[in-house]
Amino acid sequence: MADLGHDPGTLGVWAARTAGAVAGAGVSLVYLLPKSGHEAASRFLTGVACGLIFGGPAGLWLMARLGISGELPEPETLLAGSAAASLSAWWVLGALSRLAERYGRRRE
Repeated sequence: MADLGHDPGTLGVWAARTAGAVAGAGVSLVYLLPKSGHEAASRFLTGVACGLIFGGPAGLWLMARLGISGELPEPETLLAGSAAASLSAWWVLGALSRLAERYGRRRE
């Protein structure tokens, strides 16, 4: 497995995480257009937060699943993991939001 823990404060690591998280959040907005500005903002911020938090583990998991562990440089692993975590976060939360909106209405 790739080692992502040497110096977590380096600019390159945070740049890769941030770029991946923003890219994943942006793609999630393009694939399923938000109904309002509030929904777009909450989806974007949720995606970025999840990408920043879970980017490292998601990148390592992706590389292991694809069978290319250790073949990509650390920034690329973080970039891919952050984008995947960011995109996945919205798909899960977005699906739950739409289901709750559809079936959670009160009956009068």
